[in-house]
Amino acid sequence: MDGTTENQAQAQRRTIVSFVRRNTRLTPKLQKAWDENADRYLLGIPRQDAEHDVSVAAGFRLDEDFQRSQWGRIRPLIVEVGTGQGENIAAAAAARPDCNFLAVEVFDQGIAHTLSRCQHQALSNLRIAQADAAQLFATAFPDGSLEEVWTYFPDPWPKMKHHKRRLIQAPFAANVLRCLRPEGLWRIATDIDDYALQVHETLDFFPGFANVGAKNVSLATEHVGKGNADEAAMLPHALFRESERYGGRIVTSFERKGLEAGHTVRDLTYRKTAPTTGVAATEKE
Repeated sequence: MDGTTENQAQAQRRTIVSFVRRNTRLTPKLQKAWDENADRYLLGIPRQDAEHDVSVAAGFRLDEDFQRSQWGRIRPLIVEVGTGQGENIAAAAAARPDCNFLAVEVFDQGIAHTLSRCQHQALSNLRIAQADAAQLFATAFPDGSLEEVWTYFPDPWPKMKHHKRRLIQAPFAANVLRCLRPEGLWRIATDIDDYALQVHETLDFFPGFANVGAKNVSLATEHVGKGNADEAAMLPHALFRESERYGGRIVTSFERKGLEAGHTVRDLTYRKTAPTTGVAATEKE
């Protein structure tokens, strides 16, 4: 491991993570799905820190040789960050056998559900990574190796003091940009207006990304949190460009609950406009 890679790994371990894992026992049905399918579908990712079982060893590379060993073929690779119970990515993998798919998730229950879907749908082009996405994107993917990245309904961390835990911020964006092929797409969806504002602030003028949305929407231009979200309607607003719903994204049970609660789902799409080079960005404390 060279000094640069080790420094990246150390910085990434210091990063404030966008999730909190809790020990939750799997039901017998989900445990059975795990036991029967993990060897086939769950990637064996070496860990940087034995005490953190979603860490990613700095020397691990999800390159073409590794993809060929796991998927059995090289095809355009689409990565979904935070797959929940796997409803969307399993449906996409079934509909697009011409692509390889990688589900990135940290929670055991979500992974077990996804494993069950892989088994029942006999999916050959979907694999699962139980890993911290920030670490995976920082060091594991080669430059320009991804066709698309999907981030649907990331944890909104609604309290103002927790906004720093949100996944979509400049350091993560820089790594996604590096990993995407030229003209590759980052598709994002959220049902939290304040998170949509953060995405716009982070990506609309990010060098190397272009917002390809064609729909004008009005959003408050100041951030609100869990305690004062009702004040958003009275704040100054501005127009932002967002996308129509992506046809390749199904309505999951999670999204359906948000719609039933009266939430507005916002789709945002960004295209990588030019190749980038250099060291992957990492967030510092």
